[in-house]
Amino acid sequence: MDLPCVQWQDYVAQKWTGLDPDLRENFTSLLEIDDIFKCALSLTTQHDLDFVQSVSVGYSVKKDTDEAAKCRERGNSSFKARDYMAATLHYSQGICFAPQSSEQLSLCYANRSAALYHLQHYQECLNDIDRALKSGYPSHLSHKLQDRRSLCLSHLFVPEKSEDDGNLASKTTEGRGKVRTPSVGALSFGICPKVFVGYSEEKGRHLMALERITAGEVILNDRPYSCVLIPGMEEVKGKRGGGQDAQKNMTFGSEHRRCHLCLTETVCSVPCEGCSYSRYCSSGCRQQAWEEHHRWECPLGADLMVMGVMSQLALRVMLKTGLKKIQMARQLIRDQHKRYEPSSLNSASSDSPCHSDQSSPHTSNNSDSYINVFHLLHHINYQSTSLRFLSAVTVATLYLKLSKAGLTPLSWNESSSESYQSPGGPDEGDETEGSSEQWLLGSAVLRHMLQLRCNAQAIITLQDTGSENSPVRSIQEMRIATAIFPTLSLLNHSCCPNTSLVFSTGSAADPCARDEAADISESLCEDGHKACGVTVVVRAAKAIAPGQEISHCYGPHSSRMVHQERQRLLAEQYYFLCQCEACSLPEEVEQGRQQQPGARGGPHESGLLCFKCKGALKKSCKSKGSGFTCVLSTCNHHMSAGEVSHKLKDVRAALEKAVELMEREAPGDALRLLKRAESESGVILADTHPLQGELADATARAYATMGDWKKAAFHLERSAVATGFQYGEDSIELGQQLFKLTQLHFNGGARGLALSVIPKVRRLLCLHCGPHCPELQELKAMEDCLQG
Repeated sequence: MDLPCVQWQDYVAQKWTGLDPDLRENFTSLLEIDDIFKCALSLTTQHDLDFVQSVSVGYSVKKDTDEAAKCRERGNSSFKARDYMAATLHYSQGICFAPQSSEQLSLCYANRSAALYHLQHYQECLNDIDRALKSGYPSHLSHKLQDRRSLCLSHLFVPEKSEDDGNLASKTTEGRGKVRTPSVGALSFGICPKVFVGYSEEKGRHLMALERITAGEVILNDRPYSCVLIPGMEEVKGKRGGGQDAQKNMTFGSEHRRCHLCLTETVCSVPCEGCSYSRYCSSGCRQQAWEEHHRWECPLGADLMVMGVMSQLALRVMLKTGLKKIQMARQLIRDQHKRYEPSSLNSASSDSPCHSDQSSPHTSNNSDSYINVFHLLHHINYQSTSLRFLSAVTVATLYLKLSKAGLTPLSWNESSSESYQSPGGPDEGDETEGSSEQWLLGSAVLRHMLQLRCNAQAIITLQDTGSENSPVRSIQEMRIATAIFPTLSLLNHSCCPNTSLVFSTGSAADPCARDEAADISESLCEDGHKACGVTVVVRAAKAIAPGQEISHCYGPHSSRMVHQERQRLLAEQYYFLCQCEACSLPEEVEQGRQQQPGARGGPHESGLLCFKCKGALKKSCKSKGSGFTCVLSTCNHHMSAGEVSHKLKDVRAALEKAVELMEREAPGDALRLLKRAESESGVILADTHPLQGELADATARAYATMGDWKKAAFHLERSAVATGFQYGEDSIELGQQLFKLTQLHFNGGARGLALSVIPKVRRLLCLHCGPHCPELQELKAMEDCLQG
């Protein structure tokens, strides 16, 4: 959970300690959100607001001419080093810092246009040239821009080469690191006809299969009611080297590189005119964000950074909704209280999933329906008093800041069409009738913040984290945003789920929607909204029988985590005892699996080898104490848990050092280190152990970087064996490894080997990502080329 900054958490904890015991007892006894918010509001003082202000100084998001100039200078240094991607990002940062109509703004736009030209982004270059001139670019230098404009136009009107030309498996500057989403038409949102919404007091509302669902079939399409980008460091996909200072300047957060509305990756962002933080991929996204939430968030500035992602997301949900819809949702709750037992609305049994809505089973499944969000469980009776107090005081503080600044959006309604204007506070007259009910807005924010404890969904994308001049892909998952999905929240948890989720960002969604989603119930997408921003497609990862519940994983997965750790995490965050298939395995089977998370073999297949005889190790019985024992009766050698852990840590440390060397473009040094680590790991690790798979993957990467495709493919095949053993032969993880293997075979000219792997890669990618995913398009291009 993305809580407020540590300074604010400590401050609130001290505030709680300093409260009168009677006040603490009174707050602890409160279980109604309205009462909790009113109590926190009465306890929040000007001193609290002043403390937030003092902390937020370190998170300043004000425009700053001097800082803009520094960013431009850093961009100039990268430009001189011909690192045009880094230069573009530095200039973009300068554009966000530069005040409107300042000379720095025009200079940053002009310089960014030069970097974009070298990146062959000609249309974006033209756009920046226009912006520079409109921002007052010095007239005596304007001839440079005009010359650049002519060059761009000459390139834009030259017929482009066929996409099939060149090395199909190689990566281009333009395509690296992006969440690729081909343009599509309107996308229907909702649940497929083979699925229905079930309801029980034990599980709340959940999805069940009405008919048999085949593996790979689309179950639902959804978009978030609201989402917030997560600030965090990601490495720029640019050239490396140049000393320590260059390395220090080569990192940017996701907040610098993605649109703050649709989350698409962009190097030429359009800035908010009022703050230096928010930026967008287009003026359209900036306009939409301004109308929906940013005209209220912008004046709060750094305060939102102090309060954390969850606070901002809860606030954003309220800002998007407005008072009228909140009142309607509250009225519906009151009406349902008359028809249902109150205990069924705010309680859950010990095995009840926390994402489930236990209110009326007839609630709409429209993604834009606030009713869905309002009805999600908050589990206030399970959350600790300290967490409730932190959440309540945080929301009360934000509420008072909004109120004192005259920013409370009482008159906001869903059909607002205000045009974007320079931030300067709300329009006069926002405080209309109903001001006596302002507290309802604060109560709604608190409700959503408590809900997000177990209803927030991380938006995950696959990011290429390798350097720009690396010949091989280095893919890892990136958590780029936190969102609340009304329909997706209907899926309960399983540690071995029967679905796969694929997120898309930007102005596109899954292309298969036009075909596969044609059967999605039209009644569930009555708003006719076109796919824009963030979307998620849920597919069946395996065949699902009629009457079987549809589930997905909240994080603790049986292939990555042992049973006890999964149970602990699920109980701490989601307040239930998981009883899924993986958690219901017999004890002796589970003990075997605990030796190696994700092991698909029997109870003795831990992936660990006996140091003496190379036989398999199994976890020792309690009578022998903690540790591992050889399964061969002729050996029966025992190794302590500490001894095994020490050896694994040594191998892990060597692996991490080797990866670091590769990032520094020293594959030879990395390979020597990996060979030593592989020799040491072979003594204790079987080929199926996950760590052995990681070593083989890193070794393959090193060989590929050096151009030895045959040896790279050999080691990647070994990695694929471990991946399949850990995650399963039908897993997306195996599909991604085999996709890389296909690329290695293709680059190495191994025609027969590449063609032999392609069918399995196609099956796995189609199963989890749909038949139109970009990787399948690349796979088809490679296959066509290989077949002549």
